[in-house]
Amino acid sequence: MNEILLVVLLTGGAGLMIPLGGWLGAKEHLTDGHLRKDLHSGIIALGAGALFAAVALVLVPDAVKSLGVGLSVLTFILGTLTFLTIDVVTDRLGTSVANPIAMGLDFFPESLALGAAFAVGTETGFLLALLIALQNLPEGFNSYRELAEADVRPMRIHLLLAAMLFLGPMAGVIGFLWLGGLPSVVGAVAMFASGGILFAVFHDLAPESVRNCHYSPTLGASLGFLIGVIGHAVLV
Repeated sequence: MNEILLVVLLTGGAGLMIPLGGWLGAKEHLTDGHLRKDLHSGIIALGAGALFAAVALVLVPDAVKSLGVGLSVLTFILGTLTFLTIDVVTDRLGTSVANPIAMGLDFFPESLALGAAFAVGTETGFLLALLIALQNLPEGFNSYRELAEADVRPMRIHLLLAAMLFLGPMAGVIGFLWLGGLPSVVGAVAMFASGGILFAVFHDLAPESVRNCHYSPTLGASLGFLIGVIGHAVLV
């Protein structure tokens, strides 16, 4: 198969998890109260584990090889501060777009890295596609709930989440065509995303995955990370 077509299919498939997660968020009311809360916590925890796996197994190791320690630290801190600023600004404005913005800021650079990985023939592209898909499902789910609680119309939410699907193929093609020969640029993007992802995981996702006296939903985080480990062992 043509490699650029493969990049489009993988990033598009991973992006499809965003509107699918939104659809699950819209159907959440069909379950009873306790099951609904456990489902919500479990899905969010799964996404947090997958995000952590992407950072620990792919993004940071590859980036440090390309950038060295100094630039890696600098871009990581910059990513963290950027996500922090977005959260502070959206909180003060009282807007409900923090989670969708963070989702896009995760999805775009990870898809860039995926496209670049295929351009240089490394084995991390398939693993990244798997981890992106795993994290996009709960992020789409959470984004739907966040926007619905802000009284945004369901149809508008679904259209927004469907539109975000196209970020992945666009970024993947850019990464494949123009960034394959620029490992330092890809590394900087990956470290920037990693700093932001870890901030989002522990500030936004991890607290939502915890329920008092309910331990099983939080196991989703271990499952998400374990899937990443298995994928790394099989695909890389």
